[in-house]
Amino acid sequence: MSLVLATDDTGGPEIFASLQGEGPSTGMPVAFMRLSRCNLACTWCDTAYTWRFEGDNRPHRDGETFERKGNQVKLFPSDAAERILALGQRRLVITGGEPLLQGGALAELLAQIPDMEIEIETNGTTKAPSHVDMRVDQYNVSPKLAHSGNEAELALIPARLDAYAADPRAWFKFVISEPSDVDEVLALQRRYRFKPGHVFLMPEGTDSEAIGSRARWLSELCLKHGFRMSDRLHIHLYGDTRGT
Repeated sequence: MSLVLATDDTGGPEIFASLQGEGPSTGMPVAFMRLSRCNLACTWCDTAYTWRFEGDNRPHRDGETFERKGNQVKLFPSDAAERILALGQRRLVITGGEPLLQGGALAELLAQIPDMEIEIETNGTTKAPSHVDMRVDQYNVSPKLAHSGNEAELALIPARLDAYAADPRAWFKFVISEPSDVDEVLALQRRYRFKPGHVFLMPEGTDSEAIGSRARWLSELCLKHGFRMSDRLHIHLYGDTRGT
């Protein structure tokens, strides 16, 4: 069984070392592995090359489609493990796309890197198989609000959000474009009773100017409602680029 990964700018698998740019682990040195494919389609997605392939008509604000062959690469879990370990990091962040769509191959990979801490970034619609879940130290769950363009029936699945809300390893990160988006977060918090201090609001944006502009008013809403705020450190450091 192979893993299907996104590609970096060289056409190789997007496995790299960097600083975690978002959420509770911001600033931590980690290894990253970005998997391809997603079951959702956010109109502002900054990694549309993981899912918006030629023939995919799901909307995206840029309108760009990507050649599947040039933006996906398959690796055996053993090959991916070798590349990850060569980076010399203690912690692995598995992102996407939606990485939990590849649970079987992920379980094979994690069995080969038993000493690494594992952080998984997920949209919260899927369930990790037991052989993956037992190895996860942290879930970064990013439920998609209405402005993402996804139907709530697809993006906000009660059984999954209930399970993550009850899991002490889960942290919730909401992408915020407009002040009204915070009202949706407040409604979700009331319904699912997310743990205090486990909810981050993050300004949407793929450049420092856009992030900074939204951060100014979002910081006031975080203060008002008691949410934590997440920056996008990697954008400030490297821009909106692959492999960073």
